[in-house]
Amino acid sequence: MIKKEDWIYYLVRTFTWPIRYLPYTWIQRLGRCLGRIAFYCMTDYRKRSLSNLALANDLKISSEKELREIAKQSFENLAINVLEYPRFDRETKFSRAIRCENPETADALYREGKGIIFFCGHQANWEVLFLDGTCRMKGIAIGKAIKNRRLYRWILSIREKNGGRIIAPRNAVKEGLRALRKGIFMGIVGDQGMPDSGYSFPFLGRRAWTSTAPALLAYKTNSPIIVATTRRTREGYRILYSDPIWANQKEPSETEVVRMMNESLTCLQNSIKESPGDWLWQHNRWKQQTPQILYKRFRYDCICVILPDEPDAFEKIQPHLSTLKEIYASNFLFLLVPAAYKNRVLIDVDEIVYYSNRKELKLRDYRFKLVYNFSSYSIAKHYLSLSAFEVIDLPLLEELAQPHLTKEEPYTLSDIMKRALCRPGTIW
Repeated sequence: MIKKEDWIYYLVRTFTWPIRYLPYTWIQRLGRCLGRIAFYCMTDYRKRSLSNLALANDLKISSEKELREIAKQSFENLAINVLEYPRFDRETKFSRAIRCENPETADALYREGKGIIFFCGHQANWEVLFLDGTCRMKGIAIGKAIKNRRLYRWILSIREKNGGRIIAPRNAVKEGLRALRKGIFMGIVGDQGMPDSGYSFPFLGRRAWTSTAPALLAYKTNSPIIVATTRRTREGYRILYSDPIWANQKEPSETEVVRMMNESLTCLQNSIKESPGDWLWQHNRWKQQTPQILYKRFRYDCICVILPDEPDAFEKIQPHLSTLKEIYASNFLFLLVPAAYKNRVLIDVDEIVYYSNRKELKLRDYRFKLVYNFSSYSIAKHYLSLSAFEVIDLPLLEELAQPHLTKEEPYTLSDIMKRALCRPGTIW
């Protein structure tokens, strides 16, 4: 009996086989069409993309129309990337489709036997960076396997077709040190959210947690970081390398690691600003929580809390806001507060918006991925139509906490919040 993952593999290979023979211009047209369809069909990814774009302060997006258009371009870009795998599988030489504009410095360092860390992001088609680099140099790159093993082996064969080698994340440091000391380059896609890293950078104007592995490896091996950025053209791709970023071995590693990461991420974000639609807005770049405390259902980066305008209800909720702040200590928190309580001292949050009526509660704000509605107004439909994955009210919190409550003990709203949202043995 054929397994499900085998059926998926055969279907993908069958339907993508004709694409092997299409010109890049045709693949781009087809990808743009499929990407637009995906934008409307893939609801969760659409919401995440729109929210992430709205959170990126440095893009200075001026209208909802512009926001949605960039998100659509990102879906188009992702669809084109997927369609290009069979074409890359067929290709034996990439010199016409993929070209690095300024390889001279990197090539000279390689000839001198220096290891190089190529730092990049999920920009345009990030696969082309490794394919191009391994045409001229020996290299390794970090790659996380997908669940379908047969499909991943096919993807792996494409990535490694020029002699490069993909290593698992768990072996990254050990393999990276060994390769760099032998003068082999290492590719790292460094724009992924890692809230347990201990290092953050205001990426596109919003705090983002990032692994410091590129800078640590650079410091330990005295290898430079070169930021590689990519642009899609009508015929294929053009790659641009930054100037090498070297560690100052006379300075402490703690200082140099932060400096090198700051310079690398600044270079990458400046390139993204030039063409934001080429970046992968569908992933959790601004992830703020690790899995240890919150259940996955409530683990979102941007939270909106709506307070009630009835005096009794407000006084009931207000003392327990500090508990929400404890639960979402590092998240981006926003409060919608009745205008009558403008002078009330509340918790420290990113922004407070005051409202006077129900209409003013319905903000056209795509930042919020999760909304806690403690008001008596029904506004769930509005926020769910934007970027919110869920709108949670007090009855739902009580229902979620119920399995962890006993009749013998009196429980406060703070107790209910903790038991509804957090794993047992964490903060309760």
